[in-house]
Amino acid sequence: VTITTRLLVSHLSGIRHYEKDVTKVKEEKEKANRALKLTKFHQDKEQKEKEGKGIEKTDCVKHKKEHDGETKSRNSKPGRKDKEFEQEEYYLKEKFESVIESLKIFKNDPLFFKPGDQFLYSTYGFTLLSAVVERASGQKFTDYMLKMFRDLDMLSTVLDDNEAMIYNRARCYVYNKKGRLVNAPYVDNSYKWAGGGFLSSVGDLLKFGNALLYSYQAGQFENRNGKLLPGYLKPGTVAMMWTPVPKTEVSWDRDGKYAMAWAVVEKNQQYGCCRQQRHYASHTGGAVGASSVLLILPEELDPEALGTWPAAPPRGVIVTIICNMQSVSLNSTALKIAREFDKEKRAQ
Repeated sequence: VTITTRLLVSHLSGIRHYEKDVTKVKEEKEKANRALKLTKFHQDKEQKEKEGKGIEKTDCVKHKKEHDGETKSRNSKPGRKDKEFEQEEYYLKEKFESVIESLKIFKNDPLFFKPGDQFLYSTYGFTLLSAVVERASGQKFTDYMLKMFRDLDMLSTVLDDNEAMIYNRARCYVYNKKGRLVNAPYVDNSYKWAGGGFLSSVGDLLKFGNALLYSYQAGQFENRNGKLLPGYLKPGTVAMMWTPVPKTEVSWDRDGKYAMAWAVVEKNQQYGCCRQQRHYASHTGGAVGASSVLLILPEELDPEALGTWPAAPPRGVIVTIICNMQSVSLNSTALKIAREFDKEKRAQ
C-alpha cells in the first residue's frame, strides 16, 4: 500500500492509535455511530413536532433538554469515565532521542485498514508525519518546530521535557478510582512530540490562531499599496487545511468533519429563520492530566466592502482554553464563548 502525508494529516492512513486490538476499535466505532444515529433521530423528531404542533411546545422541550443537559454536566466530574486513558502506551516512561527512534513502537504492527478507506484518529500517524518533516527538512523535528514557534512569536511554547526547568510549568491532575483528585502519573512524551509533546500558554495559542486567521484572510483584502504584509502561510494553504476531507469524522463536534490536522464545520443553513451553522475550525487536545482546545471562528467578510474597510485581518474570534485536568470536554464551551463575542461584535 501507499501512505501519503495527506492521508497521515487527515488520519486516513490505517495506522493504529493506542488501542492495538482492531476488534475493540470497530466495536467502539459502532457504539459511536449508534449514538450519533440516536441523536439525529431525536433531532428529526423534534423538527416534526415543531412542524406539526407549533413552536411553543418544541421550545419547551428544547428548554427542558438544555436544562437537563446542564444539570447533568454540573453533577458529573470530568476525567472519570474516559476509557481512552486506560491504554498502557499513554504512560510510557522511555526516553526517545529522535522521532525516527520512536517509530519502533508501531512500525511492525499491521494496518487496521487500507489507507484512504476509513478514518481512525492516530497519534502515531503524526509521529510518522514528524519523521517525514525531519527527513525533508534535514534537521531534528524538535529544532524545526521550535524555530517555527519563534517565527510566530510563541516564546512560551516548548517541549514537554521532564528534565528541563520550565518557568511556570503547571502541575497536572487526574481523578483516581475513588473519585479523588490526585497528581497525574509521570510520563515521557518524547515518543509523540508531534501528537502531544509540546507545552504552551493561552497567549501563545492565541498568537498561533491569529497567524492562521491572518493568513487565511490576507488574500481577500486589497494590498493597499503594499502596506499589508503577507501571512505566514499562503491563503490557499490555510483554505486547503480547513477544507473537510471525505470519509472523515470528528468525535468532539457532531457538525464537523476532519480536514488537515483540524476539525472543520462548514457554513450551512437549510431553512430561513432557522439554525445557522457558521464556518469555524477547531482542535482539542488530551494528555495525561491535561485538556485543551483552540477554536477559530472567522468573520464573514463582505467581498464588496473589503477594499474600503479600515481594519486589516485577522477578522474573527479565537478562543483557546488550557486546563490542567484530564478528559475535560472543552470544544462546546469554546464555541459558546466564540459565538457570544461574535454576537457582541455584530451588535456594535
